[in-house]
Amino acid sequence: MSTKLKQKLEEVIRNVPDFPKPGIMFKDITPVFLDAKLCDEVTEYLINTFLHNHGKVDAVCAVESRGFFLGMLIANKLQVPLFPVRKAGKLPAKTRSFSYNLEYGSATLEIHTDVVKKGWNVMIHDDILATGGTAVAAAELVLAEGGKIAGFSFIAALDFLKGKEKILPYSKNIVCGIDFE
Repeated sequence: MSTKLKQKLEEVIRNVPDFPKPGIMFKDITPVFLDAKLCDEVTEYLINTFLHNHGKVDAVCAVESRGFFLGMLIANKLQVPLFPVRKAGKLPAKTRSFSYNLEYGSATLEIHTDVVKKGWNVMIHDDILATGGTAVAAAELVLAEGGKIAGFSFIAALDFLKGKEKILPYSKNIVCGIDFE
């Protein structure tokens, strides 16, 4: 990543103390979306780095909810399908679910059972890589539906929470716009 792009991300991603509960320093990426050019730069960086590392993407899996923003841009630029992984009870048709732990609680994610084509190389995109629980859940859902994990992309990673260690068994192709130590 260029130093200039890294600096831009450092400047706009803000810290929100005690959110969603006391003791958590939340990294808020929503200010990135106020700058269309920055969104485009981050999207291009994620795509180019990802494709250089892997080469083929058949679909993008965007994780609720902030993963939807750039996930759609990535899928559109790659001209591949996008499918969401959402919190339990948000998808209207038949779903498969996976429960996991977060750094501040637990959650369940779901995927429609008719969106992943067998053998698809799926890029999983979310906003932030923290403990890795959400990314693991998304990967498990994609695998359960017959897809392959092409890798993961994130706007930012919180390296001190060691999420990369949890998702490495699924793919070594992990692309982050910026790493916070």
